[in-house]
Amino acid sequence: MLVGVATALVIVTVALVPLLTPQWMAFEQGRTNVTGWTGYSEAEVAAATNAILGDLVIGPPDFDVEIAGEPVLNERERGHMRDVRSVFVGLWILTIAAAVLLVVASRADRAWFWRSVSRGASMLAIAVLVVGAVALVAFDALFEAFHRVFFAGGNYTFDPAQERLVQLFPFAFWQETAIVAGLLIVALSAVVAWFAVGRGRPAHASGSATSPVRPEPVA
Repeated sequence: MLVGVATALVIVTVALVPLLTPQWMAFEQGRTNVTGWTGYSEAEVAAATNAILGDLVIGPPDFDVEIAGEPVLNERERGHMRDVRSVFVGLWILTIAAAVLLVVASRADRAWFWRSVSRGASMLAIAVLVVGAVALVAFDALFEAFHRVFFAGGNYTFDPAQERLVQLFPFAFWQETAIVAGLLIVALSAVVAWFAVGRGRPAHASGSATSPVRPEPVA
């Protein structure tokens, strides 16, 4: 069970990495008309977003970027981003622990380890598909539930007419990003499960067994 959970955790983290890049942010913000929401130019949107992303991923979590001498985020928005940063730090720590566990467990019985990896990846893919099916009809509810779990303090509701955080990252941004994240997780899970099945197959099952020796005819 621990190997399966560790496998799922590593897959999720790896799948999220490309979505935390300036390239993805710029692409998705262009699709969701962030310049129209914020009134910033494309260069200003990029400067604000990259500064926020840098504080989130690398730190320190100040989130005090300014555009034209004015702070982009107010104190409540910065507080929320510091909470997000804490969640990400927790995810990185758990992922490192999961990776160490997988390395140690891989030294045990080979077939057992790879079967556990395959099951963990397969169950993750199934879970994401189920959640994705629910999200097709109730993304708003899932989005709210996610924030209630990870941000119990309630500092996650903002006014898109006035506050920059939800203007830089509007609801449509998160909808499309969640879809891509789900697809990446399912695809990566399928690859890992397929690879693990092949590695966990006993040697005789892959056709490597020797042919039976026929007795020599008696003269």
